[in-house]
Amino acid sequence: MGPLWVVLAITAVKSLVVIVALLTAFAYMTWLERRLVSRFQVRIGPNRVGPFGLLQPVADGIKLFFKEDFMPSGADRALYFIAPGLAMVTAFTAFAVIPFGPPEVKLWGVPLLQIANPNAGILFILAVSSIGLYGIILGGWSSNSKYPLLGALRSSAQMISYELGVGLTLVSVILLSGTLQLPQIVEQQTLTWFGFLPRWNIFVIPVGPLAFLLFLIGATAETNRAPFDLPESEQELTAGYHTEYGGMKFAAFFVAEYVNLVTASAVAVTLFFGGWDGPFVDQVPLLGVLWFIAKVFAFVFFFIWLRATLPRVRYDQLMDLGWKLLVPLAILNLAITSAIVLIWPSLGGG
Repeated sequence: MGPLWVVLAITAVKSLVVIVALLTAFAYMTWLERRLVSRFQVRIGPNRVGPFGLLQPVADGIKLFFKEDFMPSGADRALYFIAPGLAMVTAFTAFAVIPFGPPEVKLWGVPLLQIANPNAGILFILAVSSIGLYGIILGGWSSNSKYPLLGALRSSAQMISYELGVGLTLVSVILLSGTLQLPQIVEQQTLTWFGFLPRWNIFVIPVGPLAFLLFLIGATAETNRAPFDLPESEQELTAGYHTEYGGMKFAAFFVAEYVNLVTASAVAVTLFFGGWDGPFVDQVPLLGVLWFIAKVFAFVFFFIWLRATLPRVRYDQLMDLGWKLLVPLAILNLAITSAIVLIWPSLGGG
Protein backbone atom coordinates (compact mmCIF):
# COMPACT_ATOMS: atom_id res chain seq x y z
CA MET A 1 0.00 0.00 0.00
CA GLY A 2 1.42 3.38 -1.02
CA PRO A 3 1.44 6.65 0.93
CA LEU A 4 -1.87 8.11 2.08
CA TRP A 5 -1.87 10.84 -0.56
CA VAL A 6 -1.41 8.22 -3.28
CA VAL A 7 -4.35 6.18 -1.94
CA LEU A 8 -6.54 9.30 -1.78
CA ALA A 9 -5.55 10.38 -5.28
CA ILE A 10 -6.28 6.95 -6.76
CA THR A 11 -9.62 6.79 -4.93
CA ALA A 12 -10.56 10.25 -6.24
CA VAL A 13 -9.72 9.23 -9.81
CA LYS A 14 -11.68 5.98 -9.45
CA SER A 15 -14.67 7.90 -8.10
CA LEU A 16 -14.54 10.37 -10.99
CA VAL A 17 -14.32 7.58 -13.56
CA VAL A 18 -17.28 5.73 -12.01
CA ILE A 19 -19.39 8.93 -11.86
CA VAL A 20 -18.69 9.70 -15.52
CA ALA A 21 -19.46 6.09 -16.46
CA LEU A 22 -22.75 6.14 -14.55
CA LEU A 23 -23.76 9.48 -16.08
CA THR A 24 -23.00 8.12 -19.54
CA ALA A 25 -24.92 4.94 -18.74
CA PHE A 26 -27.87 7.03 -17.55
CA ALA A 27 -27.90 9.09 -20.73
CA TYR A 28 -27.86 6.11 -23.05
CA MET A 29 -30.23 4.06 -20.90
CA THR A 30 -32.87 6.70 -21.67
CA TRP A 31 -32.12 6.21 -25.38
CA LEU A 32 -32.09 2.42 -25.04
CA GLU A 33 -35.36 2.34 -23.12
CA ARG A 34 -37.13 4.53 -25.65
CA ARG A 35 -35.82 2.46 -28.55
CA LEU A 36 -36.64 -0.90 -26.97
CA VAL A 37 -40.11 0.10 -25.76
CA SER A 38 -40.80 1.44 -29.26
CA ARG A 39 -39.77 -1.88 -30.79
CA PHE A 40 -41.90 -3.81 -28.31
CA GLN A 41 -44.86 -1.59 -29.33
CA VAL A 42 -44.09 -1.83 -33.08
CA ARG A 43 -42.86 1.77 -33.28
CA ILE A 44 -39.50 3.25 -34.28
CA GLY A 45 -38.46 5.46 -31.37
CA PRO A 46 -35.93 8.31 -31.48
CA ASN A 47 -34.01 8.15 -34.76
CA ARG A 48 -33.61 11.76 -35.91
CA VAL A 49 -30.78 13.20 -33.81
CA GLY A 50 -27.59 11.54 -34.99
CA PRO A 51 -27.23 8.02 -36.45
CA PHE A 52 -29.88 5.71 -34.96
CA GLY A 53 -30.84 8.61 -32.67
CA LEU A 54 -27.64 8.17 -30.61
CA LEU A 55 -27.35 11.92 -30.02
CA GLN A 56 -30.88 12.14 -28.57
CA PRO A 57 -29.58 12.09 -24.94
CA VAL A 58 -27.33 15.06 -25.78
CA ALA A 59 -30.28 16.95 -27.23
CA ASP A 60 -32.39 16.11 -24.17
CA GLY A 61 -29.62 17.31 -21.85
CA ILE A 62 -29.27 20.61 -23.69
CA LYS A 63 -33.04 21.11 -23.61
CA LEU A 64 -33.25 20.45 -19.86
CA PHE A 65 -30.25 22.70 -19.15
CA PHE A 66 -31.86 25.68 -20.86
CA LYS A 67 -35.42 25.14 -19.61
CA GLU A 68 -36.91 27.78 -17.32
CA ASP A 69 -36.07 27.26 -13.64
CA PHE A 70 -39.39 27.62 -11.78
CA MET A 71 -40.58 26.96 -8.23
CA PRO A 72 -44.11 26.83 -6.79
CA SER A 73 -44.98 29.95 -4.80
CA GLY A 74 -45.73 28.06 -1.59
CA ALA A 75 -42.77 25.66 -1.74
CA ASP A 76 -40.14 25.30 0.96
CA ARG A 77 -37.21 26.90 -0.89
CA ALA A 78 -34.35 25.11 0.88
CA LEU A 79 -35.81 21.59 0.80
CA TYR A 80 -37.11 22.09 -2.73
CA PHE A 81 -33.53 22.57 -3.94
CA ILE A 82 -31.94 19.97 -1.62
CA ALA A 83 -34.27 17.06 -2.51
CA PRO A 84 -33.09 16.36 -6.11
CA GLY A 85 -29.44 16.63 -5.09
CA LEU A 86 -29.94 14.28 -2.16
CA ALA A 87 -31.61 11.68 -4.38
CA MET A 88 -28.83 11.89 -6.97
CA VAL A 89 -25.89 11.87 -4.53
CA THR A 90 -27.15 8.82 -2.64
CA ALA A 91 -27.71 6.99 -5.95
CA PHE A 92 -24.05 7.48 -6.88
CA THR A 93 -22.83 6.72 -3.34
CA ALA A 94 -24.53 3.32 -3.21
CA PHE A 95 -22.46 2.17 -6.19
CA ALA A 96 -19.19 2.92 -4.40
CA VAL A 97 -18.93 -0.51 -2.75
CA ILE A 98 -19.75 -2.60 -5.83
CA PRO A 99 -16.70 -4.59 -7.06
CA PHE A 100 -16.72 -4.45 -10.86
CA GLY A 101 -13.52 -6.42 -11.42
CA PRO A 102 -11.01 -8.78 -9.78
CA PRO A 103 -9.30 -7.37 -6.65
CA GLU A 104 -5.84 -8.38 -7.89
CA VAL A 105 -5.88 -5.51 -10.42
CA LYS A 106 -3.95 -2.97 -8.33
CA LEU A 107 -1.84 0.16 -8.63
CA TRP A 108 0.68 0.78 -5.84
CA GLY A 109 -1.21 -1.78 -3.76
CA VAL A 110 -4.60 -0.08 -4.20
CA PRO A 111 -7.38 -2.13 -5.87
CA LEU A 112 -8.51 -0.29 -8.99
CA LEU A 113 -11.83 -2.00 -9.71
CA GLN A 114 -13.72 -1.04 -6.54
CA ILE A 115 -13.94 2.39 -4.95
CA ALA A 116 -14.33 1.24 -1.33
CA ASN A 117 -14.53 -2.08 0.49
CA PRO A 118 -16.15 -1.58 3.92
CA ASN A 119 -16.56 -4.55 6.24
CA ALA A 120 -20.34 -4.39 5.85
CA GLY A 121 -20.79 -3.62 2.17
CA ILE A 122 -24.32 -5.03 1.93
CA LEU A 123 -25.48 -2.99 4.91
CA PHE A 124 -23.91 0.11 3.36
CA ILE A 125 -26.00 -0.34 0.21
CA LEU A 126 -29.20 -0.83 2.22
CA ALA A 127 -28.47 2.22 4.38
CA VAL A 128 -27.60 4.57 1.51
CA SER A 129 -30.53 3.46 -0.64
CA SER A 130 -32.84 4.12 2.30
CA ILE A 131 -31.41 7.63 2.70
CA GLY A 132 -32.12 8.23 -0.99
CA LEU A 133 -35.81 7.85 -0.18
CA TYR A 134 -35.61 11.12 1.76
CA GLY A 135 -34.90 12.94 -1.49
CA ILE A 136 -38.22 11.71 -2.89
CA ILE A 137 -40.13 12.45 0.33
CA LEU A 138 -38.67 15.95 0.69
CA GLY A 139 -39.25 16.66 -3.00
CA GLY A 140 -42.92 15.71 -2.75
CA TRP A 141 -43.51 17.52 0.55
CA SER A 142 -41.54 20.71 -0.19
CA SER A 143 -43.45 21.30 -3.45
CA ASN A 144 -46.56 22.22 -1.41
CA SER A 145 -48.75 20.41 -3.92
CA LYS A 146 -51.17 17.55 -3.44
CA TYR A 147 -50.07 15.17 -6.21
CA PRO A 148 -46.34 15.31 -5.35
CA LEU A 149 -47.20 14.73 -1.69
CA LEU A 150 -49.29 11.68 -2.56
CA GLY A 151 -46.44 10.35 -4.71
CA ALA A 152 -43.95 10.87 -1.86
CA LEU A 153 -46.22 9.06 0.62
CA ARG A 154 -46.64 6.18 -1.81
CA SER A 155 -42.90 5.92 -2.30
CA SER A 156 -42.18 5.88 1.44
CA ALA A 157 -44.80 3.18 2.10
CA GLN A 158 -43.52 1.19 -0.87
CA MET A 159 -39.92 1.39 0.32
CA ILE A 160 -40.80 0.33 3.89
CA SER A 161 -42.88 -2.57 2.62
CA TYR A 162 -40.28 -4.00 0.27
CA GLU A 163 -37.10 -3.07 2.13
CA LEU A 164 -37.97 -5.63 4.79
CA GLY A 165 -38.36 -8.46 2.30
CA VAL A 166 -35.18 -7.50 0.45
CA GLY A 167 -33.26 -7.27 3.73
CA LEU A 168 -34.36 -10.75 4.80
CA THR A 169 -33.42 -12.07 1.37
CA LEU A 170 -29.95 -10.55 1.64
CA VAL A 171 -29.50 -12.19 5.06
CA SER A 172 -29.89 -15.58 3.37
CA VAL A 173 -27.15 -14.59 0.90
CA ILE A 174 -24.95 -13.55 3.82
CA LEU A 175 -25.49 -16.96 5.42
CA LEU A 176 -24.51 -18.70 2.19
CA SER A 177 -21.39 -16.56 1.82
CA GLY A 178 -20.36 -16.19 5.45
CA THR A 179 -19.35 -12.56 4.95
CA LEU A 180 -20.75 -9.05 4.49
CA GLN A 181 -17.97 -7.93 2.15
CA LEU A 182 -18.98 -7.93 -1.49
CA PRO A 183 -15.57 -8.90 -2.98
CA GLN A 184 -15.49 -12.01 -0.77
CA ILE A 185 -19.03 -12.89 -1.83
CA VAL A 186 -17.92 -12.74 -5.47
CA GLU A 187 -14.71 -14.67 -4.77
CA GLN A 188 -16.67 -17.58 -3.28
CA GLN A 189 -18.83 -17.73 -6.40
CA THR A 190 -15.76 -18.21 -8.62
CA LEU A 191 -15.61 -21.83 -7.42
CA THR A 192 -17.40 -24.62 -9.29
CA TRP A 193 -19.57 -27.64 -8.59
CA PHE A 194 -18.76 -30.90 -10.36
CA GLY A 195 -15.91 -29.10 -12.12
CA PHE A 196 -18.09 -27.19 -14.61
CA LEU A 197 -21.16 -25.62 -12.92
CA PRO A 198 -20.42 -22.15 -11.49
CA ARG A 199 -21.00 -21.94 -7.76
CA TRP A 200 -23.16 -18.87 -8.17
CA ASN A 201 -25.63 -18.30 -5.36
CA ILE A 202 -28.59 -18.60 -7.71
CA PHE A 203 -27.63 -22.26 -8.30
CA VAL A 204 -27.86 -23.15 -4.59
CA ILE A 205 -31.03 -25.24 -4.75
CA PRO A 206 -33.68 -24.60 -3.40
CA VAL A 207 -32.90 -21.33 -1.61
CA GLY A 208 -30.87 -19.56 -4.31
CA PRO A 209 -33.55 -19.26 -7.03
CA LEU A 210 -36.21 -18.23 -4.49
CA ALA A 211 -33.93 -15.63 -2.92
CA PHE A 212 -33.12 -14.19 -6.34
CA LEU A 213 -36.79 -14.02 -7.33
CA LEU A 214 -37.71 -12.25 -4.09
CA PHE A 215 -34.79 -9.83 -4.49
CA LEU A 216 -35.78 -9.11 -8.10
CA ILE A 217 -39.36 -8.26 -7.13
CA GLY A 218 -38.23 -6.13 -4.18
CA ALA A 219 -35.59 -4.30 -6.22
CA THR A 220 -38.14 -3.51 -8.93
CA ALA A 221 -40.46 -2.01 -6.32
CA GLU A 222 -37.71 -0.09 -4.52
CA THR A 223 -36.46 1.52 -7.72
CA ASN A 224 -40.04 2.56 -8.62
CA ARG A 225 -39.91 0.68 -11.91
CA ALA A 226 -42.93 -0.62 -13.77
CA PRO A 227 -45.13 -2.42 -12.89
CA PHE A 228 -44.50 -0.89 -9.44
CA ASP A 229 -44.10 2.77 -10.50
CA LEU A 230 -47.00 3.93 -8.33
CA PRO A 231 -45.18 6.99 -6.86
CA GLU A 232 -45.17 8.65 -10.29
CA SER A 233 -48.13 7.06 -12.06
CA GLU A 234 -49.12 9.55 -14.76
CA GLN A 235 -52.78 8.58 -14.96
CA GLU A 236 -53.36 9.25 -11.26
CA LEU A 237 -50.72 11.71 -10.02
CA THR A 238 -49.63 13.61 -13.17
CA ALA A 239 -45.95 12.79 -12.50
CA GLY A 240 -46.01 12.01 -8.80
CA TYR A 241 -43.33 13.38 -6.50
CA HIS A 242 -41.53 15.36 -9.25
CA THR A 243 -44.63 16.98 -10.77
CA GLU A 244 -43.52 20.48 -9.69
CA TYR A 245 -39.93 20.06 -10.88
CA GLY A 246 -38.43 21.07 -14.22
CA GLY A 247 -35.11 21.69 -15.88
CA MET A 248 -31.98 20.36 -14.21
CA LYS A 249 -33.76 19.61 -10.91
CA PHE A 250 -36.06 17.24 -12.76
CA ALA A 251 -33.00 15.82 -14.52
CA ALA A 252 -31.42 15.12 -11.11
CA PHE A 253 -34.43 12.98 -10.11
CA PHE A 254 -34.21 11.26 -13.50
CA VAL A 255 -30.50 10.56 -13.02
CA ALA A 256 -31.18 9.11 -9.55
CA GLU A 257 -33.86 6.75 -10.87
CA TYR A 258 -31.69 5.30 -13.63
CA VAL A 259 -28.51 5.10 -11.54
CA ASN A 260 -30.51 3.28 -8.87
CA LEU A 261 -31.60 0.86 -11.58
CA VAL A 262 -27.97 0.25 -12.55
CA THR A 263 -27.02 -0.20 -8.88
CA ALA A 264 -29.86 -2.69 -8.29
CA SER A 265 -28.74 -4.63 -11.38
CA ALA A 266 -25.12 -4.57 -10.18
CA VAL A 267 -26.14 -5.82 -6.71
CA ALA A 268 -28.14 -8.68 -8.27
CA VAL A 269 -25.16 -9.62 -10.45
CA THR A 270 -22.77 -9.43 -7.48
CA LEU A 271 -24.89 -11.45 -5.06
CA PHE A 272 -26.40 -14.09 -7.32
CA PHE A 273 -24.51 -14.30 -10.64
CA GLY A 274 -20.85 -14.26 -9.69
CA GLY A 275 -20.22 -10.54 -10.22
CA TRP A 276 -17.23 -10.14 -12.54
CA ASP A 277 -16.63 -13.92 -12.74
CA GLY A 278 -16.56 -15.39 -16.22
CA PRO A 279 -14.49 -17.40 -18.70
CA PHE A 280 -10.80 -16.46 -19.09
CA VAL A 281 -10.86 -13.95 -16.21
CA ASP A 282 -8.07 -15.95 -14.57
CA GLN A 283 -5.85 -15.33 -17.60
CA VAL A 284 -6.97 -11.74 -18.32
CA PRO A 285 -8.25 -10.11 -15.10
CA LEU A 286 -9.47 -6.97 -16.88
CA LEU A 287 -11.87 -9.20 -18.81
CA GLY A 288 -13.87 -9.36 -15.56
CA VAL A 289 -14.99 -5.76 -16.11
CA LEU A 290 -16.52 -6.72 -19.47
CA TRP A 291 -18.31 -9.71 -17.95
CA PHE A 292 -19.67 -7.50 -15.18
CA ILE A 293 -20.92 -4.88 -17.66
CA ALA A 294 -22.52 -7.59 -19.83
CA LYS A 295 -24.39 -9.07 -16.87
CA VAL A 296 -25.58 -5.65 -15.68
CA PHE A 297 -26.72 -4.82 -19.21
CA ALA A 298 -28.75 -8.05 -19.29
CA PHE A 299 -30.57 -6.99 -16.13
CA VAL A 300 -31.20 -3.47 -17.45
CA PHE A 301 -32.67 -5.00 -20.61
CA PHE A 302 -34.87 -7.21 -18.44
CA PHE A 303 -36.19 -4.22 -16.44
CA ILE A 304 -37.00 -2.37 -19.66
CA TRP A 305 -38.74 -5.49 -20.97
CA LEU A 306 -40.86 -5.58 -17.81
CA ARG A 307 -41.92 -1.98 -18.33
CA ALA A 308 -42.99 -2.68 -21.91
CA THR A 309 -44.85 -5.87 -21.01
CA LEU A 310 -46.64 -5.62 -17.66
CA PRO A 311 -49.40 -3.16 -16.74
CA ARG A 312 -49.10 -1.12 -13.55
CA VAL A 313 -50.59 -2.86 -10.52
CA ARG A 314 -53.09 -1.25 -8.16
CA TYR A 315 -51.73 0.13 -4.92
CA ASP A 316 -53.58 -2.39 -2.75
CA GLN A 317 -52.13 -5.19 -4.90
CA LEU A 318 -48.66 -3.72 -4.38
CA MET A 319 -49.06 -3.73 -0.60
CA ASP A 320 -50.59 -7.21 -0.55
CA LEU A 321 -47.71 -8.58 -2.61
CA GLY A 322 -45.14 -7.06 -0.28
CA TRP A 323 -46.61 -7.94 3.11
CA LYS A 324 -48.61 -11.11 2.38
CA LEU A 325 -46.27 -12.85 -0.05
CA LEU A 326 -42.79 -11.34 -0.22
CA VAL A 327 -42.10 -11.06 3.52
CA PRO A 328 -43.45 -14.55 4.47
CA LEU A 329 -41.52 -16.19 1.62
CA ALA A 330 -38.37 -14.30 2.62
CA ILE A 331 -38.72 -15.53 6.22
CA LEU A 332 -39.30 -19.10 4.98
CA ASN A 333 -36.29 -18.87 2.66
CA LEU A 334 -34.15 -17.56 5.52
CA ALA A 335 -35.19 -20.46 7.76
CA ILE A 336 -34.42 -23.03 5.06
CA THR A 337 -31.06 -21.39 4.33
CA SER A 338 -30.16 -21.43 8.03
CA ALA A 339 -30.96 -25.14 8.24
CA ILE A 340 -28.94 -25.93 5.11
CA VAL A 341 -25.91 -23.98 6.33
CA LEU A 342 -26.19 -25.65 9.74
CA ILE A 343 -26.22 -29.13 8.16
CA TRP A 344 -23.66 -28.29 5.47
CA PRO A 345 -21.26 -25.73 7.01
CA SER A 346 -18.97 -25.59 3.99
CA LEU A 347 -21.79 -23.86 2.10
CA GLY A 348 -21.61 -20.92 4.49
CA GLY A 349 -18.12 -19.85 3.64
CA GLY A 350 -16.47 -22.59 5.66
